[in-house]
Amino acid sequence: MIQSLSFGTTSFAENPEPRLPCVLLLDVSGSMEGQPIAELNAGLLTYVDALAADSLASKRVEVALVTFGGEVRTVCDFTTADAFLPPRLSAGGDTPMGAAIHQAIALLNRRKEVYRANGISFFRPWIFLITDGGPTDEWHSAADKVGVGEANRSFAFFVVGVEGANFDVLQRICAARPPLKLKGLRFQDLFLWLSSSQASQSRSRPGEWVPLQDPTGPQGWGAIPSI
Repeated sequence: MIQSLSFGTTSFAENPEPRLPCVLLLDVSGSMEGQPIAELNAGLLTYVDALAADSLASKRVEVALVTFGGEVRTVCDFTTADAFLPPRLSAGGDTPMGAAIHQAIALLNRRKEVYRANGISFFRPWIFLITDGGPTDEWHSAADKVGVGEANRSFAFFVVGVEGANFDVLQRICAARPPLKLKGLRFQDLFLWLSSSQASQSRSRPGEWVPLQDPTGPQGWGAIPSI
């Protein structure tokens, strides 16, 4: 079952800045219960605070939130970072990751149509998947869409696996951009990196790609998984 909830956002007339859309695609299945979901919620608050502190990124970065845990939910449709209010997420259910990826791509495609209809330029969109497991539904067609989207530069698809993630499947879902493993439960460090990376991208020009800081260094939040 796919549910959707939309939040209001600033109109393009009030804010005609170019947009950097990002879909946060978050696993809230039962295995995330306890400390993992608590740290994920804290990370989301860190992400919002960091983007809000950047006057340009807060107007240019647009965030949508899709969760999957038992069902796929569009918890928040696209809204600028200065208006994004992350809900408190709870964990439960299985892991319909394939359906969630389809939902994220469809949501992003609709948003790009809205930009074009309103004469708003936009940066290469991001889809940022975080999971501690593997899909419990059909995922091969979703992987095909990810491959096409990356090849066409329609979006950049990032995958971060928490302890327990099925990195073999995650690698097959996004072969163009290998998944990274989160060190422990360092969600806040991850989201600080994400906000900083998007702020840097938003200060460039649409069509440009800003090199990202490597998060796998000694002080980084990520590691290259053993697959």
